Amino acid sequence: MDHATTLSRRFATHTARITVVGQGHAGLPLAVEFAKTGFFVTGLDTDVDRVTALATGRSHAPDVPSEELKRFFEQDAIT
Repeated sequence: MDHATTLSRRFATHTARITVVGQGHAGLPLAVEFAKTGFFVTGLDTDVDRVTALATGRSHAPDVPSEELKRFFEQDAIT
């Protein structure tokens, strides 16, 4: 089986693991939307303060409530 077919199958079955590089005002909402649809998401960022805040469930994005972010962390849907 080729890589494109394997990847397509993983997306269709939600077994692909998504990585979103950058957890700013665009990346964090994108990561949350993927998690909402059932994907496991890893968020990457180089800003230590941002990473620390997100790891404790504090959202800096106005359209991502901290409560929602905490829930995804508790479910291990976002790491």
